Amino acid sequence: MANSQKLKAGLIGAGHIGRFHTRHLSQHQDWDCQGIFDTDTDRAELVANEFGVPVALDHLALIEACDALFITCSTKFHFSYAKLAIESGRHVFIEKPISVSLEEGEELVALAEKQGVNIQVGHVERFNPALAALDDVILEPRFIEAHRLVSFVPRGIDNPVVHENMIHDIDIILSLVKSPVIDIQANGLAVISNLADIANARLTFENGCVANVTASRISLNPMRKMRIFQHEHYITIDFQKGSTEMYALKNQDSDLSGDRIIPMEGSDKAIVYTNRELPQLDAMFAEQAAFANSIKLQQTPVVSGRDGLEALRIAEQINQQLLGT
Repeated sequence: MANSQKLKAGLIGAGHIGRFHTRHLSQHQDWDCQGIFDTDTDRAELVANEFGVPVALDHLALIEACDALFITCSTKFHFSYAKLAIESGRHVFIEKPISVSLEEGEELVALAEKQGVNIQVGHVERFNPALAALDDVILEPRFIEAHRLVSFVPRGIDNPVVHENMIHDIDIILSLVKSPVIDIQANGLAVISNLADIANARLTFENGCVANVTASRISLNPMRKMRIFQHEHYITIDFQKGSTEMYALKNQDSDLSGDRIIPMEGSDKAIVYTNRELPQLDAMFAEQAAFANSIKLQQTPVVSGRDGLEALRIAEQINQQLLGT
């Protein structure tokens, strides 16, 4: 397949996230949107008319017409639609989390590998410009602290905060540390729903790194921040405001280019502060482009099905502790 050739995409799910994906796909240089399907036909027509794409009245016909399906419906339906698409030899993009259960996720990943198709999981924060600003930095974290605090909205209330919000940071941390999790200590509580609305987890990795992760969906002051500590480096990422700052300890006789140089009295070291330049990109456009490239180049997606499965596995272990099981 020529890299310049557009791939045919279909969407299943015209809800909040499905609308955003439709908007981006309708303008994307890599994708030709064949239609959007939803069991709520009125909703599908509303989104389709807004972005000038066809309405699909039959999900099976839509699957047959496409190279890849974007599964953007409620999590409880991810498995059934994704399985149909994969069995038809179609690539699938599945919004996070990959599935309701590990068993479903494992079946989808195994089936995709058997069929020779790609699964990409919609952990869009992997494509946030604030994280992409560190692509040229060697990251070997020893301690990570993440806070993801959002205001309450009824959407997503059927999922615990670990699966709805914290899982973004779990996925990022797993991609940075690249070491097995050997211990999890978690606590949290339900405040306004029947599931955990606030949660904190301490993850210990085999290589010695520790990550402290906090998520809340009832915060008055939203926050999406991560701090990374490693040898001679401190990095702070603000996913919400779009900023990445780095402090590096360097020898004073080396290259000390940065936004600010802070000499250390009585030492041959200096602290170099840099406000990293962020790449000019839209995270969802970049996410969709990465999926297209993985198909055209026959490569493993940036956020593969196995990545999504591992993030869900850790989220499940955290949630089990919150439930006391």
